[in-house]
Amino acid sequence: MADNSGRITLWGIEIFVATAEEASITAAARRLGASNSTVSQQLTNLEGALGTALLNRNERPMSLTPAGRLFKQRAQTVLNVAARARAELARQDPSTLRQLRLGMIEDFDSDVTPALLREIAGDLIRCQFELETGASHRLLDRLEARALDVVVAAEIGVEENWMEAYPVLTEPFIAAVPKGLIEKGADTRAKLPRAPLILYTARHHMGQIIRGHLTRQNLNLNHRFELDSYHAIMAMVAAGAGWTILTPLGVLHAHRFRDQVDLHPLPFAPLSRTISLVARRDVHEGFPAEMAARLRPLIQELVVSPAVSEFPWLRGTLRVEDSSKERT
Repeated sequence: MADNSGRITLWGIEIFVATAEEASITAAARRLGASNSTVSQQLTNLEGALGTALLNRNERPMSLTPAGRLFKQRAQTVLNVAARARAELARQDPSTLRQLRLGMIEDFDSDVTPALLREIAGDLIRCQFELETGASHRLLDRLEARALDVVVAAEIGVEENWMEAYPVLTEPFIAAVPKGLIEKGADTRAKLPRAPLILYTARHHMGQIIRGHLTRQNLNLNHRFELDSYHAIMAMVAAGAGWTILTPLGVLHAHRFRDQVDLHPLPFAPLSRTISLVARRDVHEGFPAEMAARLRPLIQELVVSPAVSEFPWLRGTLRVEDSSKERT
């Protein structure tokens, strides 16, 4: 086996950046799918090749030396150049792309995500796909930390200069209520405040959006439960324990309870959110835009058209966004 201990390798640079950002060898190893010993050895090799210490390994959390702070700036440039080179090669010949780390909000994991993976896998025939699902803010954090290549997530209100974003869906927040709670033609605004509100957790950005909107409407609604699971919330609504504010995607995600609830527009000022495909700016060339273009018709077919067919009042507020709103 060749001795690479005196060489600066791309793998060593990637490990150094991950360790610097995580401030921990264990966390860097978890992020990269490597062992602690591999991370430690690669850091030792890199420091040996450079002839200087980059990290204060005895500190907790681990910190950068002055040389480490200087090298980290250059290391990030190297990783960006390498990613752009891979993207350029992949655009010319998709078979050259070897890995794609994709983050998707859980709202899409039962229908849209499998369809997207099947479609792009047909072109990227030698690519290894790694999928991570979760809350939008966590996926965006992982993207910023370079642990993911592309994410599909709800916009959280702050667009950083390192991002390029491609809106794919706008959806309204709606009221989900126990079946038959509100008779046809009844005053929804008068009826709902009398029932307990089951809130989506404010630990996630979507819950914060809901709370902020209620505050702006000067609404202090009775609530006892704050949950972080669509299925748990919809199960309680279906059982008659109260009503909730979610999006169509959230309701569809817990589809097993769909026949036990009624859906209504919010009985006060409307509220919506936008879901975008996001990547690091100028790293993956045109690949994110191409993926967004593939994603939009899948969302139209699997989400928007069926929902609007069943609930015509969603037309226009639940919609696929076009490329004119892309921000690069």
